[in-house]
Amino acid sequence: MVEQIFSEVARKIGQNKKQIETALKVKFTIKSGIITIEGAVENELICKEVIEAINLGFSVDQALDLKQDNFIFEKILIKEHTKRNDLSQIRGRLIGRDRKVARNIEFLTGVELVIHNNTVGIIGQREDVQLAARAIKRIIIGSEMSNVYRMLEEERAKERAGF
Repeated sequence: MVEQIFSEVARKIGQNKKQIETALKVKFTIKSGIITIEGAVENELICKEVIEAINLGFSVDQALDLKQDNFIFEKILIKEHTKRNDLSQIRGRLIGRDRKVARNIEFLTGVELVIHNNTVGIIGQREDVQLAARAIKRIIIGSEMSNVYRMLEEERAKERAGF
């Protein structure tokens, strides 16, 4: 099977072509920003996700974590979770001063976050990504940061206790 995907950062992908092809056991060509992927179906799908993650702003190494079994990539579109028009203010809440909010979510959940335009990308283990996504959605709808952090800390405590 052959997959095609458009990439805004085709140059970055081209510079790391060998690394991606070797890690994912695929071959791909890049022409005018369109990447044509050839390989086993499951490898093509993982490569497509890796390219989407790189397009969003993840590093190549972070995106290649997706080849691990329990790792997933999730995109949250801010516009889908709010009717507010001041999306820059919502992005500001998600990022925080000196990226503090994003770093806290990453620390408390063990995921990698990227906020690009009106999209939040998350890479991590399935349970961690789901928890981070819940926290992000709560911030988008306007929940207080302290309540979001409390929820994350309680979930972590439950996890450590074996619940």
